[in-house]
Amino acid sequence: MSALLELSAVTAGYGAVQALFGVDLAVAEGEVVALMGRNGMGKTTTVRTICRMLPATGGRLTFGGHDLTRLPSHRAARLGLGLVPEGRRTFGPLTVAENLAVAARPGPGIWRGSPRFSPGSGNAGARWRGRFRGGNSRCWRSRGR
Repeated sequence: MSALLELSAVTAGYGAVQALFGVDLAVAEGEVVALMGRNGMGKTTTVRTICRMLPATGGRLTFGGHDLTRLPSHRAARLGLGLVPEGRRTFGPLTVAENLAVAARPGPGIWRGSPRFSPGSGNAGARWRGRFRGGNSRCWRSRGR
């Protein structure tokens, strides 16, 4: 099985401070992976580098057969890569429907076109109009699921 996301000898850092030293990672489509470790071990730096929010200083990143190594973050997002921000400050004031509408875009990725909502469908409609609360606010779906 080939990898949907692959990092080969990736290095990255903040100015003169190197934070990643030759990271190798392969994730197949539909596979679930968790990055775990103590504070300062490079988890956030790895995710920021994958999403192109932080440039790689070495190595190679590929996603779905596309070389991400030098792509800007908005181009990586068009390929279907996305990040669920940590915490609840980013889109907290928006309803669930508004958050989904912000994420909706044509092309590859999680959403194809606009999400559909049925306001008159009883409790389900009320849930869609509600705000993110509890553990569900950090959930997301991967491609192909």
